[in-house]
Order: sequence, then C-alpha cells, then structure tokens
Amino acid sequence: MKDLKERAIRGGVARLLNQGICFVLKLCSISVMARLLDPGDFGLVAMATVVTGIYGIFTTAGLSSATVQRESVTPEQVSTLFWINIMVGVFLCLLSLVTAPVLAGFYNEPRILKVMAALGTGFLFNAAGVQHSALLQREMRFYALAVIEAFSLACSITVGIGMAWSGYGYWAIVGATLANPAVSTLCKWRATGWIPGWPRRNSGIRSMVCFGGTLTLSGFVNYLTANVEKVLLGRFWGADVLGLYTRAYYLINVPTDNLNSTVSGVAFSALARLQNDQELLRNYFLKGYRIVLTMTFPIAVLCAVFAEDLILVFLGPKWGGAVSIFRLMTPGVLVVGMLSPWGWLLQSIGRQQRVLKIGLVTGPVVIAAYLAGLSHGPGAVALAQSVAMLLLLVPTLAWSIHGTIFTAADILHEVLPPLVSGGAAAVAGIVCRLLFDSLLPQVPRLLLGGGLMFGVYLWVLLFGMGLKNFYFDLLTSMRGSLGKAGVGG
Repeated sequence: MKDLKERAIRGGVARLLNQGICFVLKLCSISVMARLLDPGDFGLVAMATVVTGIYGIFTTAGLSSATVQRESVTPEQVSTLFWINIMVGVFLCLLSLVTAPVLAGFYNEPRILKVMAALGTGFLFNAAGVQHSALLQREMRFYALAVIEAFSLACSITVGIGMAWSGYGYWAIVGATLANPAVSTLCKWRATGWIPGWPRRNSGIRSMVCFGGTLTLSGFVNYLTANVEKVLLGRFWGADVLGLYTRAYYLINVPTDNLNSTVSGVAFSALARLQNDQELLRNYFLKGYRIVLTMTFPIAVLCAVFAEDLILVFLGPKWGGAVSIFRLMTPGVLVVGMLSPWGWLLQSIGRQQRVLKIGLVTGPVVIAAYLAGLSHGPGAVALAQSVAMLLLLVPTLAWSIHGTIFTAADILHEVLPPLVSGGAAAVAGIVCRLLFDSLLPQVPRLLLGGGLMFGVYLWVLLFGMGLKNFYFDLLTSMRGSLGKAGVGG
C-alpha cells in the first residue's frame, strides 16, 4: 500500500504539472482563436460537435475503464477489447456521414454536411488508442500520459491557429479537433509498445463489456444533460448566439475540467485497487475530495466576481455578450465540482449502476430547466441550469453516499472549509471591484483582484479553518515524489 500511495502521489504530481501546462495552452488558444474567428464560426462547429460528442461517448464503450478497474486482465482480453473499440469507431464514422444531412436540415445549415463528414474520421483515431491509454493508466504511467496529452494539445493548437491565421475560418476548429486524437493515438502506441493480437471468442470479457456498457450509458445520459441546451440554442437562436454560449461555457470549464482530469485518472486507478480495503479507501477518497473542493471553490468565485474582465481579457471586446452567460454558469460549475468525485468513487468500487440511476433521475430535471429558459435566451438557459443543479445538489449527495462507508458529516467536514474561505474571498473581490473598477484597466484589475482573492482564500483556509498541516504535509509528499519522478513514469 505504501507503493500505491507513492505511485498515486507521483501520478498526481505528473498530472498536476501537465494540467498546468495544458491550462496555459488552452487559455492561449482560446484568446488567439477568439480574435481570429467570429462567434458564428464557433457556433457552426458547435452545432456538429454537440452531436458528434454524443457519438464519441460510445468510442470507448466504457472498455477503457473496464480495463483499468479489473483486478487482472489477460493480453487476449485487451486485444479483443481493442477490436471491439475499432468496430465501434468505424460504425460511428459511418453514422456521422449518414446523419449529416439530417443535422443540416434540422439547423437549416448546409455547411454542416462537410463538417460532420470530417469530424467523423476522428472516431477512428480515438478508437485506435483506447486500450493503449487504458494500459498506461492501469500501470499508473501518468508521466507518459501527461507528456502525450500536453504534446497532442500543443500540436492541435498549432494546427488550429495556423489554419485560422491562413483564413480557413471554421475549418481551423475542425482541423484542431482532428489533430489532437491523431497525434495522441500515435504517441500512445509508441509509449506502450503493445501491438494487439487477434480477437478471441472466449476470452472472458463478458463482465468487462457489461461494466463498460453501464458506464457508457451513464456517460450518454450525463452528456445529454450537459449539452441538450446547445442543440436547442443552435436550432432556435442561431450560430452567433450558440457561439457566444459555447465560448463562455468552454472558458469557464477549462480550469475545472483540467482539475477533474488531473484527479480523476489517478483517483480511479488508485481507488479501484483499494475497493476491498474500506478504511484505506475512505481515507484516500476524503483526502482527494478535500483537494478537489479546495481548488474548485476559488475558481468559481473568481469567475463570478470578475466575469466581465475574464471575458474581455481572454476573448476580446466582440465577446461582451458572453459576460452575463459566463457569470450565471458559475453555480453550476461549483455543483459539478462537488458531485463529480462521488461518481469516480462509485465507479471504482463497482457501483456504476447507481451512477446511471442518478443520471436518469437528475437529467430530466436539468433538461426541463433548459426548456423553461429557452424562450428568454442564453442567459436564462444558463441561470435555469444553475438553479436546477443547486436544487439537486443535496439529494444527489445523499443518494451517492447511501449504503456506503461515508456519511453526511464527512461531506460537511470537507465542504465547510472551502465554503467559508470562498465566501471571504468573494467579499474581498467585490470590495476590490468597487474600489478599482474605474481606476485600473482590465488586466491590472484582474491581476490585483485575483491575487487578493486567492490570498484571502488561502489565509482563511490554512489558518482560519486549520488546514495548514494537511496542505504542508501534502506539499512535502509532492516534493519527495518529484525526486522519484523517473520511477514508474
């Protein structure tokens, strides 16, 4: 277990450093692409990617998670799963071609035909790397995964900016979207050195396919819940409005997505190994949950208080219409940060069916909220989503911990410190805005306000809430792991 702890810490450090690099790259990409392209370009591609995103859920068929979660796997099982992924990828590529005319008619936008056809090839790239990625994750080779992710993203951004600069318009977004999985899959093949064999009929994958199928269905439900409003906005409000909405959505989710990506891969692998040791499982999970909450709260507060500055600095003046949308999305981001870790936990201990049931119950409520706000525009949709998610927070947490070793007191104990610290930071940020709103330009005001907020947040969290020792010990462990970075990388 000591080795697992060290590998988990090293993996966390690797992913933390990687996500920091990816975060900077994504912010640079957002800023440059938003200035080179128009909202309508992003809206047009979003009309297609909302649908291809649904298809993309089935690319892995949940089989990568099945490979990681399983206590032991054979080469025959992994090879068989690889070919299943390839068949699914081919099917999804053809499905993109078949449904392209339907989607073009739905949006009354003929350009989507070629966009859908091009994006469909991405399923082949993704499918070819699913099991290679799972093997790297199973072996907890997070440094290799981190390097691959950062390199692939850098290549993707280079392609996108190069095409946008050359005047390719919305095709620059398509090119960037395809470059990432293509480069990533090639690198994963090189990193693992694994070449799949032929599929075996009786390789014992039935339970793995069932596990993956449940996860896929759960992912499908959650994806619909999170993206139906984009389809509706594109259909009834057009590409320009959808472009504003999706850029606000993407910008506000970049930091939290990076955070979730940092923790989820390491957490799922580690927790799956601890599923038979209840005490260690509880200890590991609550520490990870504390870290996620600690980082999620200040991000959400910063986005709410300095929404206008963030939009105008990172997207530019022509994106002013996204400010209110951006601010109204912040409560939803906070709720997702509080709920997501429980999904990783339930999946890692084999309770993926509960995750699916939660999605089937909460999804229709959120979709109904979208419909209620649709006629009033994108801001009302964002507000309705946040309200619905806040109302669902407590029931979903209660359902998640039901019948487990965790209690409501555990949740309250982890939520209270960042909540109080975030409230203090919000007050500091608001005061800063009132004092300097008309005195400083946007960038200095954002730097000053953001620095003040994070300073207040950390002081209250570490000293006011008494978490100084926990985080100092964590930093000590991380420094120690950096000295062993080459081990198991």
